[in-house]
Amino acid sequence: MRARGIILEAAKRQKTEEALRKSEERYRDIVENATDLICSHDLKGTVLSVNDVAAKTMGFAAEEIVGLCVPDMLPIKWRNEFNEYIKAILRDGTASGIVKIVTRDGEDGYWEYRNTLRTEGVPEPVVRGMARDVTGEVLAKRALKKSEKRYRLLFERNLAGVYRTSIDGRLLDCNEAFARIYGYDSRDEAMQHPVVDFHVSPEAREDFLAAVKTGRTLIGIEIRGRRKDGSLIWLLDSASLVTGEETGLTEIEGMLIDITERKRTEEALRESEQRFRSLIENASDIVYGLTIEGVFTYLSPNWMDLMGEPAAEAVGKSFKPYMHPDDIHLYWQFLEQVNTGKRLISRDYRALHRDGSIRWHSSKGSALYDRDGNVVGYVGIVRDITERKKIEEELLRADKLESVGILAGGIAHDFNNILTSISGNISLAKMQVKPGSKGFDLLSAAETASMRAGGLSRQLLTFARGGAPVKETASISKLIEESSLAVLQDPKSGCEFSIAEDLWPIEADTGQISQVISNMVINANQAMPEGGIIHVAAENLVMEETNEMLLKSGRYIHISINDKGTGIEEKYLSKIFDPYFTTKKEGSGLGLAAVYSIIKKHNGHISVDSSLGTGTTFHIYLPVSDKEIPVKEADLITGDGKILVMDDDRMLREMVNDMLDVLGYEAEFAKDGAEAIEMYSKAKGSEKPYDAVILDLSIQGGIGGIEAVKKLLELDPKLKAIVCSGYSESPVMSNYLEYGFKGMMAKPFDFQTLSKVLNEVLKGTGNSSQGTGVREQKWTCEN
Repeated sequence: MRARGIILEAAKRQKTEEALRKSEERYRDIVENATDLICSHDLKGTVLSVNDVAAKTMGFAAEEIVGLCVPDMLPIKWRNEFNEYIKAILRDGTASGIVKIVTRDGEDGYWEYRNTLRTEGVPEPVVRGMARDVTGEVLAKRALKKSEKRYRLLFERNLAGVYRTSIDGRLLDCNEAFARIYGYDSRDEAMQHPVVDFHVSPEAREDFLAAVKTGRTLIGIEIRGRRKDGSLIWLLDSASLVTGEETGLTEIEGMLIDITERKRTEEALRESEQRFRSLIENASDIVYGLTIEGVFTYLSPNWMDLMGEPAAEAVGKSFKPYMHPDDIHLYWQFLEQVNTGKRLISRDYRALHRDGSIRWHSSKGSALYDRDGNVVGYVGIVRDITERKKIEEELLRADKLESVGILAGGIAHDFNNILTSISGNISLAKMQVKPGSKGFDLLSAAETASMRAGGLSRQLLTFARGGAPVKETASISKLIEESSLAVLQDPKSGCEFSIAEDLWPIEADTGQISQVISNMVINANQAMPEGGIIHVAAENLVMEETNEMLLKSGRYIHISINDKGTGIEEKYLSKIFDPYFTTKKEGSGLGLAAVYSIIKKHNGHISVDSSLGTGTTFHIYLPVSDKEIPVKEADLITGDGKILVMDDDRMLREMVNDMLDVLGYEAEFAKDGAEAIEMYSKAKGSEKPYDAVILDLSIQGGIGGIEAVKKLLELDPKLKAIVCSGYSESPVMSNYLEYGFKGMMAKPFDFQTLSKVLNEVLKGTGNSSQGTGVREQKWTCEN
C-alpha cells in the first residue's frame, strides 16, 4: 500500500510539474509575443526578467537588462519615489501609475504600469507586471496643458478685447481689456450683462449675428458699440463660430479693438483734406505740382483765371511754354537752390497768358523728397503780381520824378521871375507901339517866345515837389482840339477828332492839361516818320469800383491818342515815362515824364497799348468835376486902390509897378517880409492904408509870403492878400485859402491875370486864382 501510495504521489507530482511546465511555456510565449512591456523584479528592484519589447524600449538586449536595478533607470528626482512604491505594493499587493524611465541613450520615456506582488510558490516575493509606453500621450497632454496656459495668458493679458458668447446672447467669457473698452470696472461686472448691451442697438446685434452665422470668419469689420455710460464707440471686430468644449454647442468667439480715436483722426483728416481742397480750389493763387523734369503733375482750378486755359489741359505739359523765354533761367536757378535743401524759394517771373499778354507771377515752392532723401518733385504756389508790379513801377517812377523835381525846383523860381519881368515889360512896350507896325510885330514875337519859355519852365515845374496843379472847373473839348492842332506843324500828318459833345467838365489845371495833349500829339507824330493820321478821342466813362487802373470808382473823361507808327518795343514799355529816357535822337526825354507827372497830380491815370509795326495808343483818365463851369469875365479889368507888393527881384518890381500904374492902381514895394510888415503896420494907422498886398512866396535870405501873411493877419484880420510864386515846395499855391490868402497868381503872369485877380480879391467876389498862364499860349516838347 505504501509503495502504491508513493507511486501515485510521484505520478501526481509529475503531472503537476508538467502542468507547471506548460503554464510556464504559455506564460513565456505570452511574454515574448506581447506588445506591452512585461517585467519582474524583487523587492530591492533587481530586474529578474523582461520581455524583448521592454528590453528594446530601454535600449538593451534582454540578457543585458536582467540584474540591473530599477531605481538606476529612473531620473534622480524619481528614485525616492521607488521606496514609496515598494511600501504601497507590500501593503496593497498591487500598484499602478506612470513612471518616467531613462533609456540607455539618455532619452526620457514614460510607462503606464500595473504591477502585482507574488509571494506563493516562489522562494522570495516577486513583483510582476505589465507596462505600456505612454511617452507620446504624456508629452501631448503636457503640450496641451502648456498651450492652454499660454492661451489663457494671452487671453487675460491681451490689449485687445477677447470674448466668447453664446448664440442666444449670453457673454460666456471675456478678458479685462474687453471690460475696459466698454467702460466697465472689471471683467466680472461686464459678465453680468447680456451681449445686446454692448451693441449700439438690438438691430445692430442681429445684423452682426447674421453676418457671423454665414459660417465665414469675419476679420476686421467696423461696428458701433455702446459703453457703460451710453456713449458710442467705434470697434474693429474679428469673430467666428466655434464649438464649445464643455457644452458642445455653437458659440461665437472674437477679438475687438477700440478704434474710436482712429475714426476721429480719420474724420478730422477727411475734414482737413476737404478744407484744404476747398481752399486750393477757391484760392486766388495757383497751387502746382512739378516733376523734377518740370512737367506739371497738378494745377489748381484757378489756373484758368490766371492763364486763360483749363488746368486739365496744362497738366502733363512742361512749364516752359507758359514762361517768358527770357525768364526760363530763373526756373533752373530755383531748382538749384531747392535741391540744396532750401525751402520756400521765391521767384518773380513773366508768364505768357493764353491770349498772348504778359503777366507777372511770383512763385514760392519747395522740394518733395522720398524716404532716401532724394528729390522727386516740387510743389508751390503762384500768385499773379501784375498789378503789384505796376504799382512798384509807378512808385519807382515817382521816385525818379521827385529826384528830377529837386533839380527843377532849384531853378524854377529865378527863371520865372526873369520871365515875368520879360513878358511884363514886353506887354508894356506893346502898349507904347502902334499895332501893325514892325516894332509891334517884333514885340509880339518876343512875347510869344517868352510864353514858350514859360512852357518849358512849367514842364520842369511839373516834376517839382509841391508843384500841385492850380485847378479850376473847365471844359476840355476845345482845349483838346486847340492843343493838338497848335503843335502839329508837319504837313504830312493830320488829326482826326472823335470828341463827345456832352463831355463832363473836369477839375484841372488847363495849362497843364494843354501841355499833356500837346506832348502826346508831338510824340504820336514823331512815331510816324512818313506822316499819318493821329486819332484823338474823348468820351465820358463811369469807372467801376474794381478796375485795372486802380482808380477810385466814379465818373471820368477818357482821352485816347492813337498813331499808326512803328510801335514801342516790349522792353521799353516800362521805361517810357521815366525822366530823360528816350529812343529818339532829337528827344529830351521829358515829354512823357511830364505827362505822367501831370496826370498823377490830377488823380488820373495814363496807360499805353503798343506793339511793333501796328502803332501805339495812349489812354488818359481824368476825374470829373461836380461843379459848374464859371463864366469868363473881360480880359482886362481896371481899378483903383493902394497895393503893397513884396518881391526880392528888382526887375520884377519895376515891371509890376508899370502894370499896376496902367491898370489904375497905386503901388508901393517891399523887398522882403519884414519890410512889408513894417510898411503895412505904418500905413494901417494912416489916412490911406493898403487895399491889398501881393506877397512872393519865396524870398532868398528873408521872410517869405507864408510867414509874412501870418503876421499881417495879426495886424489886420480882414487882410486881402494875394500869393505869387513861380515855384514852391509847399502846397500853398493850390490851397492858398487855408494859409490866409484870398487869391493867387503863378509866375509868369500878364495884364489880364493881374487885373482879374486884383479885381476879384478887392471886390470879394470869390476864390481868385490864376492858372499857369493865358489859354492862348502854346507849349512844345519833344520826347
